[in-house]
Amino acid sequence: MKNNDEKEVQNPITKRDEDFSEWYHDVIKEAGLAEYSPVKGCMVILPHGYAIWEIIQKVLDDKFKATGVENAYFPLFIPEKFLTKEKDHVEGFAPEVAVVTHAGDKELEEKLVVRPTSETIMYDTFSRWIRSYRDLPLLINQWANVVRWEMRTRMFLRTTEFLWQEGHTVHSTQEEADERARMMLDIYRDFSENFMAIPVITGVKTESEKFAGALRTYTCETMMQDGKALQYATSHNLGDNFAKAFDITFLDENNETKHAWQTSWGLSTRSIGALIMSHSDDSGLVLPPKMAPIQVVIVPVIPKEWDKDMVMEEVKSVYDLLSDYGIRAKIDDRDFLSVGEKYYHWERKGVPLRIEIGPKDIANGKFVAVRRDNGDKNRIDFSGADESVKKLLSEIQDTLLKNAQDRIKENTIFVDNWDEFEKAIESNKFVMAHWDGTKETEDEIKEKTGATIRCVPFSVEEEKGKCVYSGKESGTRVLFAKAY
Repeated sequence: MKNNDEKEVQNPITKRDEDFSEWYHDVIKEAGLAEYSPVKGCMVILPHGYAIWEIIQKVLDDKFKATGVENAYFPLFIPEKFLTKEKDHVEGFAPEVAVVTHAGDKELEEKLVVRPTSETIMYDTFSRWIRSYRDLPLLINQWANVVRWEMRTRMFLRTTEFLWQEGHTVHSTQEEADERARMMLDIYRDFSENFMAIPVITGVKTESEKFAGALRTYTCETMMQDGKALQYATSHNLGDNFAKAFDITFLDENNETKHAWQTSWGLSTRSIGALIMSHSDDSGLVLPPKMAPIQVVIVPVIPKEWDKDMVMEEVKSVYDLLSDYGIRAKIDDRDFLSVGEKYYHWERKGVPLRIEIGPKDIANGKFVAVRRDNGDKNRIDFSGADESVKKLLSEIQDTLLKNAQDRIKENTIFVDNWDEFEKAIESNKFVMAHWDGTKETEDEIKEKTGATIRCVPFSVEEEKGKCVYSGKESGTRVLFAKAY
């Protein structure tokens, strides 16, 4: 890669086909998204990375509130006794829990758990908020950090501390709770596909893969460029398990005491990892325009013999035009970098569109706009540039989604025997295969191949067949894949 002075610019990013894991970390580093902290397993999210998280927060927060959800905040510390109230829940989280035993030089009378998730402390509170059916539904969300003591960490995908939102709702009937859980899953699906340009497969988790303490777990699963699956977001129908454990009851219309029905649902900074692995290339980060903190960067190209003020006046005019049209634009007028170095800088950061404006462009009435996703150069009239740029950004958004959709379609296969199954999993394919419904078969397949059942997709119709592993009767196919 060369700058305008024909000096070689070394690309420090490992190629995807050489080492996908190393490539992923290189992209994060070169894009300035995050870096490891002095605390093992934790990361510092840099401004460019946090700006992406702020877009996620803003869009989802608006979508949640449009359905009646309100934001609240609950403590980071949870009495240890709370976590033991729901048997399955405590067993599911026990290996990851961090516990506070001392404050200063004094031992605490009661140990405190550092929040791995907030069901327990929120539901203790809900039990005091809810008295009557008139108090329902209760629709609460919080944006927070959580701590889960991970043994193997990877930035954004799996860290000891991470950011997320967790929604918790309470309903008078199981049907209302299930409808809410499915509603929130659809919000995640819509956001993933229409903002992050990441297609997802929605479905229900198996008993062994569901959230600890839930009646059932709904999930959005997607495919990364290396063919592995990533769980993008989940929504849980908790049934009345937690209501019974935390005594969340209400008087119904007949003045009878009933236990409530609940849901919880969440998306975390892991979604940024999905964004990186879905679209980026060997030159760095690639961002869909809707998720880009900077959608357009304008780079002045000013030869030494030309009038800088004249060029910058036109640059500022284009910037104002785009900004007034609602496009997030930035002018890179740094004097200490060459034009080529600026191009390289913004390429690594994933800015969807780069505009180049120089004296010749001004004289011709057209400037050059370079797409980050495919490198195509477009000549755009200064007049009406806002509409033309908006159209280009829309095309980039659509292209990235289509590329990701094609990847899933081309790498999802249906198999009916074990040899085909093993070969497909070894090749990091999404595999649709029959399963006999038993945990024993599920566990043995995972042990032999590393593949897990990602979900029973909603889109799959009932189909009788034989389990790909045991040969026993099966009523439907499920989605197997190796996963992050």
